[in-house]
Amino acid sequence: MQLVSTPVSGLNGHADIPGDKSISHRSLIFGAIAKGTTRVSGLLTGEDVLSTAAALRQMGVKLEVDEAQKTAVIEGVGLNGLQEPKASLDMGNSGTSARLMMGLVAGQNITARFIGDESLSKRPMKRISEPLSLMGAHLTSEAGDKMTLPMTVHGGNELKPIKYELPMPSAQVKSCLILAGLPLAGQTHIIEPVPTRDHSENMLRAFGADIRVEGTDIYLTGGTALKAQDIIVPGDPSSAAFMTVAALITKGSDIMLENIGLSDRRAGLYETLVEMGADITFNNRRKVAGEPVADLRVRHSRLKGITVPPDRAPSMIDEYPVLFVAAAFADGQTDMQGLHELTVKESNRLTVMADGLRACGADLTEGADFLIINGDGTAPMGGVQNIQTHHDHRIAMSFLVMGCGAQKPIGVADAGPIQTSFPNFISEMTKLGAQLA
Repeated sequence: MQLVSTPVSGLNGHADIPGDKSISHRSLIFGAIAKGTTRVSGLLTGEDVLSTAAALRQMGVKLEVDEAQKTAVIEGVGLNGLQEPKASLDMGNSGTSARLMMGLVAGQNITARFIGDESLSKRPMKRISEPLSLMGAHLTSEAGDKMTLPMTVHGGNELKPIKYELPMPSAQVKSCLILAGLPLAGQTHIIEPVPTRDHSENMLRAFGADIRVEGTDIYLTGGTALKAQDIIVPGDPSSAAFMTVAALITKGSDIMLENIGLSDRRAGLYETLVEMGADITFNNRRKVAGEPVADLRVRHSRLKGITVPPDRAPSMIDEYPVLFVAAAFADGQTDMQGLHELTVKESNRLTVMADGLRACGADLTEGADFLIINGDGTAPMGGVQNIQTHHDHRIAMSFLVMGCGAQKPIGVADAGPIQTSFPNFISEMTKLGAQLA
């Protein structure tokens, strides 16, 4: 689906942000292995989360999703109650679904084959296959040593808890190992190089798991039954990032985004934008289901270039593509280091964004794990009609946002992947005044 974003004179009003993708995935998975009925409201009903729901159904979980009401009802089967699926589990475009569900299956006495779309089938899975193998699971890839999808996971009773130090910051890998360790007798000890988003740990405490966190050490004592919960999913800060940057770079803009999750480990983009001079007001700070949230008022701002600390990357890794867009409109140099993880997302986001920004007139320097953007405070030219998204939803949304404030329209070759994370992106942007056609 080709889509073109035409410059506008301002974005105004209120936008509805979908539920947090990370929390939505975990609410379904933890509910599936709890005892009792878990009810979820505010659920993201994008394709990624629906892939997780479909896979759980294939393993015998009674799970109903109401896409219109954004709710789910899950009848849990307990820690060891999953059934072996009769067909391959299709993870679509979702790296979260693939990595978390592989950990889930590894802890069960079942075997499952995992497949995905073209983009997901290129993403590295060795980062989970190695620690799961150390626990005693057996994983094979049809790509051989590349360890990419399609892959088969053989779980079983031979699994043992381990102590494992993550070689890279990754909430997906951490959560994968936690899921594998939940049914096991004994302690799984995971050590992070730096803290990453902690939705799994927070939610599991609510479900009754024996899990504690001390700095960058996570200790899980497995075998404790989980108890069903009622879960309210806050708005996704990664999705809200696109409307936020759109308003900041488009003159005459003044928008409201309500109920946005602002966990310390997810709010790096907003901290960075404020340092760049963004006019963002965080109103009505509160907690919803244990997660900090706020209502955001965002107005057009004259941004300035800054140096983004590399150790902030784990708290904003998914938001870098749209931060690159903001940096292209800023006055001065924005230096962003420590970005290697961007190269193994749905696409090589570092290179794909650099190529597209360069085509739109941005002055930048790209390295193996950094991007330096030199802005002069004026809007980039734009005028590119066929930016390649490489099946990546965040690439598509970033360039459509850029088109709102650029000098000339910007088009993306395929906006279809947006459905994976933000199904109502086009309608909500249009409601604010964007021209997407």
